[in-house]
Amino acid sequence: MKSRDFSRSLWVFHLNTGSCNGCDIEILAALTPRYDVERFGMKLVGSPRHADVLLVTGPVTRDMEDKLKRVYAQTPDPKVVMVVGNCGNTGDVFYESYNLAGPADRLIPVDVYVPGCPPRPEAVIYGVVKAWKLLEEGKRR
Repeated sequence: MKSRDFSRSLWVFHLNTGSCNGCDIEILAALTPRYDVERFGMKLVGSPRHADVLLVTGPVTRDMEDKLKRVYAQTPDPKVVMVVGNCGNTGDVFYESYNLAGPADRLIPVDVYVPGCPPRPEAVIYGVVKAWKLLEEGKRR
């Protein structure tokens, strides 16, 4: 199978695994003309089967644990997993919650971490650029 050329675009599937939507709003802000992350070719897609990047927000609740693993398996290789926000990275204030399966990196391999509560759009763009570079260099699965 011929490898895909990432010099033009990144197709991103966004999965909210239990967040407060603060990070989701900042991701949408990064897509607006003010920040224009689309200049790097980022496009949100509706299916993980079309994605190059799996973007995860929120702490992974027990209800979402299996769904996250299934979406990860459905994302074709090569792929990059990007976790946006403190909740997805560490669990943050929900760290010892009875309903938390853990931060995303306990369940799937994570390549790019974007810290913040919520992270600013500039941080999200920096994470997108890191994901793009990983895919361009061919250093991911």
